[in-house]
This record gives sequence, C-alpha cells and structure tokens, in this order.
Amino acid sequence: MSRFRLLLLACLLLSAAAARAARVDTLAIPSAAMHKTYRAAVVLPASYAKNKKANYPVLYLLHGAWGHFSDWLNKTPDKQLLHRLADDYNLIIVNPEGETFSFYLNSPVSLDSQFETYLTQEVISKIDQTYRTVANRKGRVIAGLSMGGHGALFLSARHPDLYCAAGSMSGALDLRTWNRKLAPAEAAGRARLWAPILGSEADNPERFADNSVLTLVEQMHRNGLPLIIDCGVDDGLIDINRELHRRLVYNHTPHDYTERPGAHTWEYWQTALPYQVLFLQQVLKVNGAAVE
Repeated sequence: MSRFRLLLLACLLLSAAAARAARVDTLAIPSAAMHKTYRAAVVLPASYAKNKKANYPVLYLLHGAWGHFSDWLNKTPDKQLLHRLADDYNLIIVNPEGETFSFYLNSPVSLDSQFETYLTQEVISKIDQTYRTVANRKGRVIAGLSMGGHGALFLSARHPDLYCAAGSMSGALDLRTWNRKLAPAEAAGRARLWAPILGSEADNPERFADNSVLTLVEQMHRNGLPLIIDCGVDDGLIDINRELHRRLVYNHTPHDYTERPGAHTWEYWQTALPYQVLFLQQVLKVNGAAVE
C-alpha cells in the first residue's frame, strides 16, 4: 500500500474515532449570589450530537479541596476516564467550580462563598437551559471526592427535590475537629481555612455541626435517596466514613458502602468512580431517565 493510502487510512480511522468520542465544553456560569462568573467543564457523550430527540441525564461531579473544576479531567492518571464513562452510559457529566475550600455550603460569614445556592440553583439552571437534559430530579445525580464527597451528600440531603441519588468518594464528612487526630499545627491550619467560611469553631460550634454530613443522617433516612459511599483503608478520612456508615446502619438507611485498598489519591478515585457511576446509572434506569 502506498504511503499516501496509508496516510489517508490513518486520517479516516482518526476521524471515525473522534466521531465516537465524547466532547468537552467549557461553560461560563455566572453567579448572581456571589457576583462573579465561574467555569464548568461539561462532558457530552458522542451520541448527544446524533440523538437530537433525546434528553440526557446529568451527573454533577464535584472536585475536592484545593482543587478546581477541571481536576477530574486533568488529574486522573487516565485522562480519558470521564470521556469513556460519558460514552458508555450516555451521560452528561458536569464538573462545576467549588473553589478551594467552600465545602459547597452557603457561608454565614462571607457573601463571596455561597456555593450551595450556586450549585443547586444557578448551575443546574444554566445546564438545563444550555443542553438537552432530563430537567428534573429523576435524571439528575451528584457525586464527588473528599470535599466534593461532602458536597454531594450535603446537597442531596438538603435538596432531595433536585437529585435522585448521590455518591461520596473519600468524603470529608465531618467539619468538626473533635473527632480528628490533628497535631496542634494542623488544627491551627484548619482553623485559618475555616475562619472566612464558618468563623471560629470554638465560638460557633453549631455552625460546624449543622453543615456536617454526619449530622444529616436522619434527613437522609427521611429522603430515602439511593446512596453510595466508599473510602480507602489507608485514607486519613476512613474513620469518619466508617462513622457515617455506622449511623446509617443504625437508623436503617439503605446505602452502598465499600472500603478498598488505597489512600487519598487520584489513583484511588480513578478506580472508585466507575463503580459509583454504575450504581448511579442503575438508579437513572429505574427512573426511566437513561438514554439507551
């Protein structure tokens, strides 16, 4: 075969592969609550462009502390992980911005950090206006890692009208320090981070309790949302995740809980995410929201 024909064949194969691959949009989403505009990454399955009559379910996938909206695309060892999951499940995956230490809650201290409002009102509204989505709770799921694991369980517990299932990977599920084995320097560092979000824990312990996932187990029980929770056995947050599991078992809240080898690393989250998406996809199927 001539060099020209080989080159032509290679171009055709690349074009065919590109046609089957998910695409990533970067979308600007303004926040009236915070008077600023943030970006979100939106992973669209390849079928979205072809299947123009279908409305697609959405996974809101949250990043961790000291991170930003692009982390799930840029920091997993496999840079095509989200593309494949979007294609395999015909799922829109939205990676919104949560800043470096918001914990996806509305700060009573700073009007510049109102991420509960941003995620539940402004981001969802913009995504539903921009894309062909299943624009109700039956087609909307949420998950995240570390701070984002907290955010996913926190937001879904407080807004069961918006999401039909939630997942947490290595979740930082308790904002209080009483049950953390922290060195004095570590504790002081955490206090500095929390000061602009929740103020002083010593002066306002109820704020830290009220905004912690661990204190929402009765609300989770009442909501009855399907939940999936996992954590690595070498993760510093394993004890908090075990405590949430214990409380959910105690109050008879159905949930999927897994511990597996691993620490607080992208290698662990890359392994965990496909299990979470499979679980969430089953809920979407039961709801009749999945695109076959």
